[in-house]
Amino acid sequence: MTNIYVGNLDFSTHEDQLQTLFAAYGAVKTVTTVTDRDTGQPRGFAFVEMISAGEAQDAIRALSGSIHGGRALLVNEARPKLYRSGEYEALISRDHRHHRV
Repeated sequence: MTNIYVGNLDFSTHEDQLQTLFAAYGAVKTVTTVTDRDTGQPRGFAFVEMISAGEAQDAIRALSGSIHGGRALLVNEARPKLYRSGEYEALISRDHRHHRV
């Protein structure tokens, strides 16, 4: 599984558009556009999870710098979140988000 960062998105870009764009290169597991916590407005970036690492690398090479919605996309493999302490977030710890009440 490879998690891909997609930046410099037009604010009107929807998850289904990214799903279609990346599916041309292989199987896409999830697409998540990031929105502002307070306003719900798009923040201009997203994450795409692809099942095959090889297909993900093909998508990164093909789509990085390509123009969509009048903007040149920034596409690369996502890095783990860096905390202020300089430590990286463990991927396992992300499960806490699914249990909010």
